[in-house]
Amino acid sequence: MATATATATATATTPAKPYRILVVDDHVIVRRGIQALLATHEGLDASLEASNGKEALEIVRKAKPDLVLLDLTMPEMDGLQAARAIHTFSPETNVLILTMHFARELARDVLRSGARGYLVKSDSDTDLLTAIEQVRAGKRFISGRLADLVVDSLVTGENAPPTEEAPIPGAPLTKREAEIVRLLGEGQPNKAVATRLGVSIRTIESHRNRIMRKMQFTSFSDLVRFAVRVGLLDP
Repeated sequence: MATATATATATATTPAKPYRILVVDDHVIVRRGIQALLATHEGLDASLEASNGKEALEIVRKAKPDLVLLDLTMPEMDGLQAARAIHTFSPETNVLILTMHFARELARDVLRSGARGYLVKSDSDTDLLTAIEQVRAGKRFISGRLADLVVDSLVTGENAPPTEEAPIPGAPLTKREAEIVRLLGEGQPNKAVATRLGVSIRTIESHRNRIMRKMQFTSFSDLVRFAVRVGLLDP
């Protein structure tokens, strides 16, 4: 009887296992900021970190964290590729995308990759902990502004804004992606394309990476040949 009581007491006083989080971002200052924020909350262990998708996969295989906070635009392997891989070989590890990009189409791709949430970095100071708790509870999380867009599209019955997301004839690209292909195919650098379209260079890089994956291109010359074939560029 005494042994059973002692066992019950020990079980009751055993601290809960910490929720282990892997922080993945190619900017060390971002990783440190996230880790510092999460370190103040009991029960969260964000000591694991990686600077790109490939490093993240290696750590997930070895350490099996509960959650991966994953940036989208990184060298070596981007966030979408990493999210798909993690979902395949470690489905028990949740993925929460933390990105600077605010786009409904991209959020849809993220959720289809197996990730449990999409959080815009500009909202992270107020929503990060809420997002982690939602994902930890088995729910999905989408940043407030994007969630509003999704609800609006359901209410209005619109699947996508035609100027941004409607596919062009003869290719599975949106009009925005087609415009980027045309400008890049003309030889304009990412910075010039970003300035012309009024977006950041990283947004152009993200679009370019997504186009390359979507069309299964292995080189920039493949992209140019495609642009000529569908009439975006003169031969």
